[in-house]
Amino acid sequence: MTASTAPAPLAFGDLQGCRTQFQQLLAKAAPPADTPLWFAGDLINRGAESLATLRDIISMGERAVPVLGNHDLHLLAVHAGIRKCKKGDTIEDILAAPDADDLVDWVRHRPLAHFENDMLLVHAGVLPQWDATLTMELADGLHRALIAPDWKETLAGLYGNKPDRWTKNLKGIDRLRVTCTALTRMRFCSADGTMDFSTSGGLDTAPKGCMPWFDVPSRKTEDITVVFGHWAALGLTMRDNLIGLDSGCVWGEQLSAVRLAKKASERTVVQVECEGCRAVVD
Repeated sequence: MTASTAPAPLAFGDLQGCRTQFQQLLAKAAPPADTPLWFAGDLINRGAESLATLRDIISMGERAVPVLGNHDLHLLAVHAGIRKCKKGDTIEDILAAPDADDLVDWVRHRPLAHFENDMLLVHAGVLPQWDATLTMELADGLHRALIAPDWKETLAGLYGNKPDRWTKNLKGIDRLRVTCTALTRMRFCSADGTMDFSTSGGLDTAPKGCMPWFDVPSRKTEDITVVFGHWAALGLTMRDNLIGLDSGCVWGEQLSAVRLAKKASERTVVQVECEGCRAVVD
């Protein structure tokens, strides 16, 4: 089947271990068997069925196209002994699985971004100075660092909010950290791309001098469609060149999927309600 006649991908927002709702949404959307399934990161954690959700995605083989989110990286860090589990985490069933090493290895080998047919899939956002080519170059550099033998050292160095702004002369771990921070954590930034992490709220909580990363004037990804998750307080967001998929399933809202037709007018949304997804953690 040629690219021109292949089904448009079906893109899912943050699953976060909400397997029951994911299965309901997949059944409701009923995509043809050859439809690529894109996932905007955070496959696991906070929902009650993290292990089963992860196994579902792995079983789909190459049909599944997930990118890494901050919760997926947290799993890697806990497994590696870099971080400890936090209150509200639901990754213990993955860590305790008999094949935990294999599961974590699969997660570690996922990309940080995916670009196809003028659609760029990331978890959180893209800095305004990055075009699609630079975004993929930086994402690939981080991906290669995370699958290298010294990946644990790299992962440990990714935590922290500085540097909080992209410059072309960044090297080494600073370059990787800015890449990771933007792709997996960013919501707000200033016009010059300085990231701010003081809030995870909605648009009305923008810090002074900041705006959503996608509203920065003349951002260099305006000529393509960026598909992302991460921002539950934003809710489902549909623009001609922007699709925000995290509609807060793990917070009791909805799980959303969007058929990524090339023409914005032909894109369709499927949703299910997500009451009871969040695990009760002592």
